[in-house]
Amino acid sequence: MRPKNDVKTAIALLLMGGVSVGLYRAGLTASGVSGIRFFMTVAFVQSAIYLLASWIVVRARPSNSTVLIAIAFAVVFRLSILFAPPYLSDDIYRYVWDGRVQAAGINPYRYIPAAPELAHLRDNVIYPKINRRDWAHTIYPPSAQAVFFLTTRISESVVWMKATMLIFELVTIWAIAQLLTLLGRPRQLLLMYAWHPLVIWEFAGSGHVDAIAIGFIALAFLLWQKKSNLGAGFMLACATLAKLFPIVLVPAMLKRGRWPIAFFFAATFIVGYLAYLSVGLTAVFGSMPGYTKEMGLLTGQPFYALSLVRKLFGLELSGIVYMIATVIVMGALALWVLLRGARSEDTLKHAMVLATATTVLFAPHFSWYFCWLVYFLCFTPRLSIFYLTIASFLLYATWLGDSPDEMFVINSLIYLPALLIGIVELGWRRFGLQPLVMLREKEQLQ
Repeated sequence: MRPKNDVKTAIALLLMGGVSVGLYRAGLTASGVSGIRFFMTVAFVQSAIYLLASWIVVRARPSNSTVLIAIAFAVVFRLSILFAPPYLSDDIYRYVWDGRVQAAGINPYRYIPAAPELAHLRDNVIYPKINRRDWAHTIYPPSAQAVFFLTTRISESVVWMKATMLIFELVTIWAIAQLLTLLGRPRQLLLMYAWHPLVIWEFAGSGHVDAIAIGFIALAFLLWQKKSNLGAGFMLACATLAKLFPIVLVPAMLKRGRWPIAFFFAATFIVGYLAYLSVGLTAVFGSMPGYTKEMGLLTGQPFYALSLVRKLFGLELSGIVYMIATVIVMGALALWVLLRGARSEDTLKHAMVLATATTVLFAPHFSWYFCWLVYFLCFTPRLSIFYLTIASFLLYATWLGDSPDEMFVINSLIYLPALLIGIVELGWRRFGLQPLVMLREKEQLQ
């Protein structure tokens, strides 16, 4: 009976994978602001297929053929859009530029791209497409800069930079498979990351630097499970030096007397910034202060929770007050995590809570900031996180308008249903009513 079920699973995944490939190719035909609605339609259809595929692999018995199909299509999906020019973002042109600047022996934090000192590095392919080139220093942290430099020593092309991000994705998928095996979980659950349309479009399509951070996060948790304090601390610091948000995951690792991780994390983080400190202590953070002002973080404009409080209760709280409250909430969550259970499953679950809280509290303006949540779905599948990561595609509707009222509607569609689903899930667990996916996981482990 089992071989028959394996065949059904394989056929279903092959059909869904084939349809998804066609949709990825179709999505490439979108262009300009006028094409964003079509792209979002494609992305949501792909997301429906992805959800069905995830449900199938959770219910299916462990099978090597399922793992191979999941990995094969994960590669095909990415290759199908790798060679297309970026449509959804132009950030990747700054990556190539930063690598070029470093190759010329210049600290990438020293000059803006339009500075006369860099005139000899300009070309007609990369430079004209760099956003904020006339006023903003680079914002990307040291380990991202190291990757930019190494990549551009092979080729100063957008395709090769995207290929580098896909290499980090392969590392992520490999690390997920290894950790699932160590936890006694079916490796086919890696499909929940490998097939997620969000990470495919943002990394194979746009080449976002978040792929580097997620790759290091995946290695950090794998090494944590293997009892390597040095490796876990070093890798998590590398993740934070690619994109600063992984720093919130540190408390999840400081269990079972694993406090040395904090030392190795801090030492790596400091050394990473020391390598670029020739520009000065403040300049080494690049355009981060200016970016904070540009995005309205001081006024609180982008924070959905603050906007909701203002709408519901008429309280005109400042962005500073909200930031202080956010620090208190994250501090309380960190303390809660430190005092909770120390099983590997608990560590990943608590890390997911910290990552989700960070994302929700800061309510990013861009969908790729949700990609790191996808990693945790492979170990702690939650319907609320499935919804949150998929609904983040709605942020591309800001191409059609991003006034405060329009942003409030978009964010309401992202966060309020996710909150409702999360409350229902919490109730399920509180009263012993497990969702079907979790029941099936228990059956597989028995």
